[in-house]
Amino acid sequence: MDEVIEHPFLNGVLPHLLTVAGFLLALFLIARLMSEKRQPGNTVAWLLVIVLIPYLGVPLYLLLGGRKVRRQMARKGMVRPRLPCPETLPAASTNLPVAQAVTASGGSPPLAGNSVSLLTTGEEAYRVLETCILEAKHCIHITSFILGRDDTGKRIIKLLARRAGEGVKVRLLLDAVGCMFISRDFLAPLKQAGGEIQWFMPVLHFMPRGTANLRNHRKIGVFDHTTAIVGGHNLAREYMGPTPYHKRWVDFGTRISGPAAILLNEVFLADWCFASGQIADKIRSEVPADTVGHPMGKGELQVITSGPDVDGDPLYEGLVAMIQAAHRSIWIITPYFIPDEVLLRSLIVKARAGIDITLILPAKSNHPVTDYARKHYLRELRTAGADIRLYGPGMMHSKVTIVDDRIALFGSANFDLRSLFVNFEIGVLAHTDTDVRAIKAWARTLLPASRVAKPAPPTRFRWLHGVAEDLSRLFAPLL
Repeated sequence: MDEVIEHPFLNGVLPHLLTVAGFLLALFLIARLMSEKRQPGNTVAWLLVIVLIPYLGVPLYLLLGGRKVRRQMARKGMVRPRLPCPETLPAASTNLPVAQAVTASGGSPPLAGNSVSLLTTGEEAYRVLETCILEAKHCIHITSFILGRDDTGKRIIKLLARRAGEGVKVRLLLDAVGCMFISRDFLAPLKQAGGEIQWFMPVLHFMPRGTANLRNHRKIGVFDHTTAIVGGHNLAREYMGPTPYHKRWVDFGTRISGPAAILLNEVFLADWCFASGQIADKIRSEVPADTVGHPMGKGELQVITSGPDVDGDPLYEGLVAMIQAAHRSIWIITPYFIPDEVLLRSLIVKARAGIDITLILPAKSNHPVTDYARKHYLRELRTAGADIRLYGPGMMHSKVTIVDDRIALFGSANFDLRSLFVNFEIGVLAHTDTDVRAIKAWARTLLPASRVAKPAPPTRFRWLHGVAEDLSRLFAPLL
């Protein structure tokens, strides 16, 4: 039998050194965590993971813990959209406090001269996208979190390849995590036709800097710098397609023409140039300057970028300002509802004051953990007098907030902590009565397919559901 030789360093000193190094690293991460501008719930959740499960919490924080990535964003450039002609900037008289709050925290001022059409079905969204692609004369800019490997994704790639082959500049920006299973072969037709494809923040490249958690959740399409599509639709069969699909989600988007499209294009350019290293001014010159920026309607819109590339949190502060300014009603349509304490308390106070608070959520979302996490917040709001509606049986993926039928927010952001404080997101505030009324009319169409949420009946394993709910809520800031 071989004799086992014990090495004093390997068996004694090394484990001790590793323990000390791990302890010091945890202290460093805790100090870094406390110095960052985070929501208290987010800070507590990370503290618990780091302290109680250090072997899991430390590497997770190094991989996922970033929020504002200053070094990368210094190279990317903070998003400060360039404005069209100054004379196109009106005062948002009816919603001035909300508009000012958004602008002061990093959003753009409101712009007049826009036309807005709603995209309320997946078939309509696809039809408008296809039309915009086919009618583009100079350039097509599209960014998406998800590109499906299904018939919808294949059809869009084929269509973009066709236009690239006809001499139109086609740029497709995909999030590296949302599209991680997309192969080069799938994108080959577009590449071979002369189209350009970039991946936003590849995980392996940025992992050492702790930014794998920062994903580009924006969904933007801009055509010739004059027309834009923005909303919640990804480029996949669940979200859109030329024909009806029985498992298609209910989503919401808009087609915007006018000066606001320029700002949405600037957001795309900031992301594209960060991923590609190209120069934005060269891309801007592809479209004749005298063909963009002209009024194309009467809508007043305010473009809001939010994420690590914005100094503040304009989407979040805009929501807070909207809710606190409400006098009659607040309607929130969202697939995931995980508010922070300020948003929750603001909604509760408004509900107790007699304001009509209506939440429309999916009865069962595609993320069961978030469904557990939302239960506490919904129970608090229902007790305060809010009307909670659960849409079903299909998935509802729309993201809209409407206040007093005079201001509406839509875009890519969910009503949760990840969208409001972590992801790269895009939002648009509609300030014009006709646009807001149209959005509210669409929201009302969701009610017939929604049931009133009621307290869950007592069950034998209620305590187990309670534990799952508490754990989900505790770690909700990390979801």
